[in-house]
Amino acid sequence: MSFFNDPNRIPQSYGLRIALGLISYFVVMHLVGLSHAVELRLLNLLILVAGVYLALKKFRDTHDDHLNYFRALITGVSTAAIASFIFAGFLFVYMKADDSLMQSIIANEPMGRYMNPYMAACVVALEGVFSGLLVTFILINFVATDEVNEPQG
Repeated sequence: MSFFNDPNRIPQSYGLRIALGLISYFVVMHLVGLSHAVELRLLNLLILVAGVYLALKKFRDTHDDHLNYFRALITGVSTAAIASFIFAGFLFVYMKADDSLMQSIIANEPMGRYMNPYMAACVVALEGVFSGLLVTFILINFVATDEVNEPQG
């Protein structure tokens, strides 16, 4: 069984997929010259929503159509956290290798003068984790979860 099909590794598998989507989107926006446009970060949220939704759906499909509310919460948040930390790590390495992005942040953002690559990567990771928490809370209502009083077994 491959890593991407293992039902016990869904958060890692989908977290990696989300991170690859975020990194690809960043690279495309950087090549087009739009990496400085902060408003385009909202599309990161769409990538995160799609990935968490697919992870929750995959978990339910691979576990006999059972998805406990708390299991859904753990799966969604851990998927988003893994993706966020991988993406933050990528941005940290990128900002250390190419100082122009960090200088643009320092020059154009309100709190930019207090930023460095470590702080910026930490902010991206925290933003992703908390966005993942919010997204998971919302998506749990759209993915069928088990009823609270439904007996298991």
